[in-house]
Amino acid sequence: MPELPEVESLRRILAQTAVGRTIVSVRIGERRLRRRVTPNFAGVIAGRRIVKLSRRAKYLIVELDGDHVLLVHLGMSGSLTHRYDGFDADDFDPRHDHIEFSLDDGSRLVYNDPRRFGMVRLVERAALASTAELKGLGPEPLSRAFNADYLAAKARGRTAAIKNLIMDQRIVAGIGNIYASEILFRAGVRPMRRAGRVTRGEIEKIAAAVPVILRAAIGSNGTTFRSYRDSRGQPGRFAARLRVYGRDGKPCYTCSTPIKNVVVGQRASFYCPKCQR
Repeated sequence: MPELPEVESLRRILAQTAVGRTIVSVRIGERRLRRRVTPNFAGVIAGRRIVKLSRRAKYLIVELDGDHVLLVHLGMSGSLTHRYDGFDADDFDPRHDHIEFSLDDGSRLVYNDPRRFGMVRLVERAALASTAELKGLGPEPLSRAFNADYLAAKARGRTAAIKNLIMDQRIVAGIGNIYASEILFRAGVRPMRRAGRVTRGEIEKIAAAVPVILRAAIGSNGTTFRSYRDSRGQPGRFAARLRVYGRDGKPCYTCSTPIKNVVVGQRASFYCPKCQR
């Protein structure tokens, strides 16, 4: 599932290519996404200009002139690509091109989602913060609101695994399974440790690792294992820099100890038994 780095990478590219463009028309091929596309969707959006691209957690926010925004979540297999002359769409099955926005320069924004777990939701701007998807989210991990003091306060007395804590969207928004594993490896903390028993020094290492890992992933346009593509149709490159995630049984790059895979919170969790305590 695309996490914060993938969505932030997508936002940055589309901010350069799509902002300022006017949506001339909308074609809806399939309304049955995670949230059903509303009947007024195309009528409200047609003729609106894209004025800004922003992000909250794993959600892309397409801000339009007028009273509405588009709230986009890529789900497990979704993509939002900006297609123009010369765009290579060979990796995208046209049967899954569920929503297509035709822009005033002849290009198209296309939402493709084979598994239909994602969504493109029309939201009134004034109601955005109170939507079910966004309300209750914790601070952004790249913001000043997220730091060691904050994380230590949230971890105090918790019996939940530290990996589950930093993946809890109510605690910190946008961190998912891939980057939680990488963050904890960099911090030297095992994913199954009880959050309340992680020392203050370890909490500081985790808080410091969060922006390092996330910014590095954003710089590589995220991680692609199967279906994720950015708006240009290109895969993320961070998979080549993963230290533990998906490397079960392979030698640790630091100490050569085989990487282990355990289930934490019903998710595969990778760690080095020597480098992480």
